[in-house]
Amino acid sequence: MAGYLYYLLPAVGGYALTSLYFLKNPHILHKKKRTAFHCTHISHRGGCGERIENTMEAFTHAVEVGTEMLEIDCHLTKDGHVVVSHDENLLRQTGQDVNISSLNLEELPPYKETIDVTFKAGHFSTGSDRNIALLEDVFRKFPQTAVNIEVKQNNSMLIEKISDLVKKYNREAFSVWASVDSSIMKKCRKTNSSMPYMFTVKRGLKLLLLYYTGLLPFVPLGESFLQFYLPQIFNREYIPEMWILRSSLVTFLIERITLRKGMFEHLKDRGIQIHLFVCNNEQDIEAAFAAGATGVMSDYPTLLSNYMRRQKQDT
Repeated sequence: MAGYLYYLLPAVGGYALTSLYFLKNPHILHKKKRTAFHCTHISHRGGCGERIENTMEAFTHAVEVGTEMLEIDCHLTKDGHVVVSHDENLLRQTGQDVNISSLNLEELPPYKETIDVTFKAGHFSTGSDRNIALLEDVFRKFPQTAVNIEVKQNNSMLIEKISDLVKKYNREAFSVWASVDSSIMKKCRKTNSSMPYMFTVKRGLKLLLLYYTGLLPFVPLGESFLQFYLPQIFNREYIPEMWILRSSLVTFLIERITLRKGMFEHLKDRGIQIHLFVCNNEQDIEAAFAAGATGVMSDYPTLLSNYMRRQKQDT
C-alpha cells in the first residue's frame, strides 16, 4: 500500500497543480471567444415587472431605459407564425385555457390587464399593450439589440422559422439560442450553427463536474453563455414549484456548489459570458455581480439601469 502511495500522491499533486495552472491561464490551451456583443443589462421577458411581459411596449420600454439584451420565449401558431410568449398554454397570461399551437395568429386572445410577476411574489404588471408580439416585429424594431431566444418545445418547424427570421434580418451574431433541453439545443445548433448558444441543464451539470474534477481547463467548450438562477432568490422573491427547492438547506448547497468564482473567472477568461437571474431588487443585483456575473437579468429594467448608473458614478 505504501508503495502505491509513493507514486500516487506525487501524480495527484502534479495533476492538481497542472489543472490549477491552466484554470488560471486558459489562453494557453484555448482561443478566447469573441462574441459580437457584451451585455450586462438583460431584460427578462422584456422587463415584465414594468410592462406586460413580452409585449412590444415592454421591449420598447426596456430598450429605452438601457437594456442590452431582451430575453424572450417563442412558440408557433397553427398558421405558422412565430410569436413571443413565455407559455404555450395561455391560461396564466390571458385567462383562456388554449394553446398557441391550436390557434391562428388572428385568433390569439389579448393578455389580461394585469399579470403576475413570476419572480416577484405578490407583484403584478400592467400596460396599455396587451397584444402577443411577433418575433419578426421584434427583429424589425430592434435590429441592433441582442435577443436571447429560448425554445421550450422540440418543434423542428418552430426552430427552422426562428432561424429563417434571424437570417432574414441578418442578426445571427446578435441572436442567441437558448434552451434547458439538450435535445432541443442540438436541433437548434444543427439548424443554425452560426448563432451563439448557451449551456443547457445537462451541459451545465457537466460543466460543474469538469470543474470539480479538475478537467475543465483541458476541455473545449462551444457555448458562449452560461445562464443560471441566483439561488438566494428562492423562497424569497420566487417560490419554486419543485418542493425540494423550498428547502433552505438545498438552496444553500446549490449556492455553495454553483457560484464558484474560480470557475466563473475561468469561463470569463475564455470569453464566455455569465448571466445570473432573476434579480428584482438591488440586494440581489449586487450579489449577482459580486458572485462574478458579467450580466444580470431582471424583470425591472429601470431598477437595474439605476443601479448600474449609480455604480458608475461611485467609481
